[in-house]
Amino acid sequence: MRALEELTEVSENLENKYVSDWRNQGKKVVGYVCSYLPEEILYAADILPYRITGKGVKDTSQADSYLTRVNCTFSRCCLELGFSGGFDFLDGAVFINGCDHIRRAYDNWKAHQSALPFMYLLPVPHLINPEGRQWYLEEVVKFKEAIEAYFEVEVIDEKLSEAAAVYNETRRLFKKLYDLRAKDEPPLSGTEVVSILSAAAAMPKKEFNQILSELIEETEASSSKATGKVRLLVAGSLMDDPEFLRNVEDLGAVVVADALCFGAKNFWDLTDESGDVLEALVDRYYNHVPCPRMAGEYSRRFDFVKEQAERAHVDGVILEHIKFCDTHGADNALLKKDFEAAGIPAIELERQYGPLADAGRLRTRAQAFLERIRR
Repeated sequence: MRALEELTEVSENLENKYVSDWRNQGKKVVGYVCSYLPEEILYAADILPYRITGKGVKDTSQADSYLTRVNCTFSRCCLELGFSGGFDFLDGAVFINGCDHIRRAYDNWKAHQSALPFMYLLPVPHLINPEGRQWYLEEVVKFKEAIEAYFEVEVIDEKLSEAAAVYNETRRLFKKLYDLRAKDEPPLSGTEVVSILSAAAAMPKKEFNQILSELIEETEASSSKATGKVRLLVAGSLMDDPEFLRNVEDLGAVVVADALCFGAKNFWDLTDESGDVLEALVDRYYNHVPCPRMAGEYSRRFDFVKEQAERAHVDGVILEHIKFCDTHGADNALLKKDFEAAGIPAIELERQYGPLADAGRLRTRAQAFLERIRR
């Protein structure tokens, strides 16, 4: 499928052709970390939002001098790319206080000689309540003003509304794609979907929407189906590594659903386009499917993951977390207990991020899990 090949190619390169074309027009590109960052503010400023990744790192020797090995490999891979010039095509980076690991990666990168021209930290509360919502609103306004001041732009409501509409279209298209995944004979593998999700985070949304629309049409017309395989859902830590899912799917499984911050958790909720657009964006990002960093929201997270599992008729759930990710590690222990109680087999897999992963051990554990399901 042409559209799938196009998006897969985009996902495999840090500075892909869309980023290069954008920069060649004299436009800015700003990286960001975490789904609590309102991308539409950047998009409305004619700045390309680019989700920072740690893919492609072979070792973390430079980052390890600043972040010890008890920090997760995702934060160290991101810092390694920052130190080594992998993100030199970015004009800035925006982090949030998602966890201590990524916060320390930001602090060290900002203080290093390789720091990007614009470095910003957007604080996000750890509680969802009226006071937290007001705090988040104030911080989002400060972020918007910082973008306007540094890049000498004006983020007007009209542009914000246009951006909200474009991003909502992306989310609606992804829901159509996930409806196809949930069919009895899914036409796409989980490995392919992770590549599509990665491409969405690294190219202009209008162009992505057009290609994704073509992909959905091609997929609906395709005769290629995954049949007779164990149907799985994957949830947990940040996942933008197709090889992790390929390692599982090669054993006779197909990943038909997810609850990941690159996936369903990121696009499931829409922005209300009927009222004040900035207020609507704040509501959407503050109240979207909560990450484990949000205290007291476990029941919402479990309900969402269970809903995704049931709509895709999964046979089992893989709960992965990057080593030393305490928030997802603790959450996964609770999710495993509750899924098993609900009659849905579940397994916890602790992993390293990217090429540092111990693929053999994970493959063995995944194989044993699939054999348990097949019995």
